[in-house]
Amino acid sequence: MEQKLIVSPSPHIHSGDTIQKNMYAVLIALIPAFLVALYTFRLDALLITVLSVLFCVGFEYLIVRFIQKKEPTVLDGSAIITGVLLAFNVPSNLPVWILALGALFAIGVVKLSFGGLGNNIFNPAIAGRIFLLISFPAQMTTWPMPATAAAATDAVSSATVLGALKHSPEALPAIQEMFLGFEPGSMGEVSAAALLLGLIYLLWKKVITWHIPVTILATVALFTGILYLFDPIPLYDPLIHLFSGGLMLGAVFMATDYVTSPFTKKGMMIYGVGIGLITVAIRLWGAYPEGTSFAILLMNAFTPLINNYTKPKRFGEVVKHG
Repeated sequence: MEQKLIVSPSPHIHSGDTIQKNMYAVLIALIPAFLVALYTFRLDALLITVLSVLFCVGFEYLIVRFIQKKEPTVLDGSAIITGVLLAFNVPSNLPVWILALGALFAIGVVKLSFGGLGNNIFNPAIAGRIFLLISFPAQMTTWPMPATAAAATDAVSSATVLGALKHSPEALPAIQEMFLGFEPGSMGEVSAAALLLGLIYLLWKKVITWHIPVTILATVALFTGILYLFDPIPLYDPLIHLFSGGLMLGAVFMATDYVTSPFTKKGMMIYGVGIGLITVAIRLWGAYPEGTSFAILLMNAFTPLINNYTKPKRFGEVVKHG
């Protein structure tokens, strides 16, 4: 009779996971891509990444503390991840003031104006990149050559792999170079191998499940593979599409965002198929050579509908037909 029953809201069983734990696990998974960026773009990569993180953390602290009049939550790791991913989505020679505007848009408009972590409907880093791409297209598409290939540190390439794929396929690098990361592009997207290492780590730590990244990559490979069977030209080569551009970065680290992706396994696969199809459609027939960011942002908007369609029926709920 001495025992007491404690009544509390769910959840009643905790796995031990916390926001901070999962966020910092994602940061660890990004280390291989960051090391490749340092090797490929040298000190520019370090500068852009550090400044992007400082901008995102600083803007979140100032807005939450002085505008929203709340206790800042910058130590949960979400602003740091947004900063790193934003840096990974821009050229390493991007002017600092443009990077600051992207961070302000990502944190102030996309994240905090919707209520902060857990309430934003769009991935902040993706939205920040698209904002910069639309606002400053010249600066966002001026790609520095990798330091390992450039004759000088300020040498600039005219096109990424996806740009060359549409306009000058004879200038494409070898598949091995795309896989390892020795071609022009945004800082964090050049090495598919490093991003796959991050995926393996996140799956091992059970921070994410396989459903979204594997479905996206499989959809892109299947879609382009079918086209390649009928017309075997570089534009439809599945390996080129898998190992170039921001596909790996988006599929592993941004499409899997807890807040903006579906919560059921069926929903995750629908979401992944949508991202894969839209990415290929934009790459092949759109005005931009890359479509991953636009595809993820569009499917973010459909996430509530997907959740509503795929959510399990409550016990005792009457299912209406007709």
